[in-house]
Amino acid sequence: MAAAMDRRAERWGLPAHRTIPFAPVIDGEALAVTPWRALTDGAGRGVELLVGHTRAEQRLFTALNGLLGEVGEEQAAAALDFFAPGPDGARRYREAFPAAGPDELYELVHSDWLFRMPTLQLAEAQTAAGGRVHVYELTWPAPAMGGAFGACHGLDVPLVFGNLDRGQPAMLIGEEPSAVAEAEALSGLMRAAWTGFAAHGAPGWPAYGTDRRLVRLFGTGPAVTGYPEDSSRLIWQDHAFRALPLISR
Repeated sequence: MAAAMDRRAERWGLPAHRTIPFAPVIDGEALAVTPWRALTDGAGRGVELLVGHTRAEQRLFTALNGLLGEVGEEQAAAALDFFAPGPDGARRYREAFPAAGPDELYELVHSDWLFRMPTLQLAEAQTAAGGRVHVYELTWPAPAMGGAFGACHGLDVPLVFGNLDRGQPAMLIGEEPSAVAEAEALSGLMRAAWTGFAAHGAPGWPAYGTDRRLVRLFGTGPAVTGYPEDSSRLIWQDHAFRALPLISR
């Protein structure tokens, strides 16, 4: 198994260490440069954006891989070595999150590399080019199964569309009346924000800027605050995201 993984990693790079084989592919025609570069160059200056992520993006995938609560130090160290940016990325994570155990470190670096930091840098690129962008983070933890999944990847989608009573969203929310009521109330807030943005460019909180980095948190109560994952932001601020190397070498 290890030898097969090594061969895949040699051929495909970092995607070999993930189970999500989706990424921008620069073909020079449909997509000439990465989205981050395009926005930095002003491609979206006249288009208002609404972007965001969940707090525990990786948690769902950790559970699907049977590793929830089972990540050891060796797995955490490998994840930091693979995905943390720069030669000192692993050290910077450990220094920034000194109380984090292997599970949390594993979740943090995976969440940041694949979801959170690319999203944040998209917002920063839009802002740097003079465009307007609103940023959100879903912090509301899915209440079913003792809250084990947290604010996991994809949980914001059914909340935005109000599809809460079937499929995976229903499994994550559970049947407790208080949990259902909480989900419905949060869904109403998010739908109002998205429709307000679609209609008027105004979701109900200030645009993101690199001075205060204001972000709307969707949790148990309304809040607008500075970007809450600032420790991760500082670790990744000098890293340039590129299209993943999906072409065989």
